[in-house]
Amino acid sequence: MERIYLSPPHLAGNESEMLEDVLASNWIAPLGPHVDAFESELAKAVGVKSAAALSSGTAALHLALRMLGIKPGREVFCSSLTFAASANVIVYEGAIPVFIDSEPNSWNMNPELLRSELKACARRGKLPGAVIVVDLYGQCADYDSILPICAEYDIPVIEDAAEALGSTYRGKFAGSFGRMAAFSFNGNKIITTSGGGMLVSDDPQIARKARFLASQARDPAPHYEHSEIGFNYRMSNVLAAIGRCQLKVLDERVKSKRRIFEYYRRVLGDLPGFDFMPEAPHGASNRWLTCLTIDPGKFGKTREDVRTALENNNIDARPVWKPMHLQPVFYGCRFVDSGVSERIFELGLCLPSGSALSEADQKRICRVIRGVGSC
Repeated sequence: MERIYLSPPHLAGNESEMLEDVLASNWIAPLGPHVDAFESELAKAVGVKSAAALSSGTAALHLALRMLGIKPGREVFCSSLTFAASANVIVYEGAIPVFIDSEPNSWNMNPELLRSELKACARRGKLPGAVIVVDLYGQCADYDSILPICAEYDIPVIEDAAEALGSTYRGKFAGSFGRMAAFSFNGNKIITTSGGGMLVSDDPQIARKARFLASQARDPAPHYEHSEIGFNYRMSNVLAAIGRCQLKVLDERVKSKRRIFEYYRRVLGDLPGFDFMPEAPHGASNRWLTCLTIDPGKFGKTREDVRTALENNNIDARPVWKPMHLQPVFYGCRFVDSGVSERIFELGLCLPSGSALSEADQKRICRVIRGVGSC
């Protein structure tokens, strides 16, 4: 049986034409006209004024913290239920992560827990330097609640929208909230440049500063002059050309992902103990991955039973992100707890969700899952 992957790349079909232009111009690196165009086109698609094309979404998050001037020893709040990059960048700057638990109706950062912890920090006279809010699995966090809470204490918000390109919150696109936002174009994302990311902001000075820092912070001089520490974080002209082609089919990819999610929910939704990741009423998720929880007390089998059965049939399925407060590398970090993210991790599973996934493959996946329940 041919393997079904979790979320493989899905090419638009016209990338080779754009790459021929890159090769013919011999402008493969560094930077180039496709980088400039990709930045402009993505900023327009998201609804912000500026963007800086980078080597990864992690680089975008790292530069966001660097530009906020986060000092070693300063606390930075972060969603606990997320991929490790969201928290790793805090440590890159010598800062201290503080993890905030999820709310059940979106799986994203719980605004009330955030509010209570900021109040406690204010009483101690030790407010965090920033809050990194994750748009988990393509669903935007509750920004109508989170942004005013942070504004009350003058705390900047960084939106980790790595998984959420094309998602909306109250009619605005993911990436248009907070002071800065980060996107990822990794191979498994809704559009891909094979590897790459973007930092976006409504402040053009932020994008200019990001480009400067991402290009080894080279000062304008005929020789190599550096007055700041920089990084090798810029995107190449080749990858940007691929990204431009991919961006043209973003709407189609979102529709495909949502259609795949609805098929799973229709075919598997009657199974006892199966609960799909809810879509909060404040927006529309791009459904980057179809996620669900499986209650073994109702279904009779565990999440691992289902995952193992799928793997035995050459189908790639994975547990949801292990919360950061449970990761050995972050042992001892403060965690503002409600028990939600641990429960989601215990029961949660991500099903194959590639935008090119065929209905025949979905039927195969669902047959295996229903077979586990009948054993």
